[in-house]
Amino acid sequence: MTTYSAEPSETENKWGLTDADGLVVGRLAALIATRLRGKHKPSYTPHMDCGDNVIVVNAAKALLTGNKLKDKVYYWHTCYIGGIKERTAGAIMSGKHPERVVEKAVERMLPRGPLGRRQLSNLRVYPGTEHPHEAQQPQALDVAALNAKNANYRKAKAA
Repeated sequence: MTTYSAEPSETENKWGLTDADGLVVGRLAALIATRLRGKHKPSYTPHMDCGDNVIVVNAAKALLTGNKLKDKVYYWHTCYIGGIKERTAGAIMSGKHPERVVEKAVERMLPRGPLGRRQLSNLRVYPGTEHPHEAQQPQALDVAALNAKNANYRKAKAA
């Protein structure tokens, strides 16, 4: 029996909509990365972009567990000597672009290289409830219903 490998003409990309309000960032990012890669489909092919498009709304209301708001640090370098910069996750979440925490979490769960960058381009993250993709008729993905730990972990611990 030969291994099945999907052709580009055989792939069908759907649109999914996820509400990140009260969801844990890492668990949300893992499920989104699986959807972007296409691993949830039986026709998954590792060397092709056969994943779905994912829209995330309310990214500003996603949660970080533990002390990550003050302990998790994002670094970048300006390409000048001594130009390393840092910003905590709490500063980003309370700043101008809080959706970048979710974007970075998903980006770091995808493979590096041309295929990973192409798959990441199928992700759209918005800090509020509004998004301009109603014409694509996205299907709602209820991440909170998959596991009790995906939703607000403080409520899950109390129950």
